[in-house]
Amino acid sequence: MAEDVRAEMVSTVFEIVATVGDQVTVGDTLVILESMKMEIPVLAETAGTVASIDVAAGDVIQQGDLIAVIG
Repeated sequence: MAEDVRAEMVSTVFEIVATVGDQVTVGDTLVILESMKMEIPVLAETAGTVASIDVAAGDVIQQGDLIAVIG
């Protein structure tokens, strides 16, 4: 079952860490967001394969926007 990883706040995508096809475990960093001059890692909440990365570095995202899918 695929898990959608969504933004918890309005922020800017600072860095993409994972790539499509990567095997991740719980707690692995997928992307790093920037908000109010703080870097906030977005962590995998389930183990699996990164099926998609739906943002790019520099994107401004809103709360609830899709960041990635782990399959």
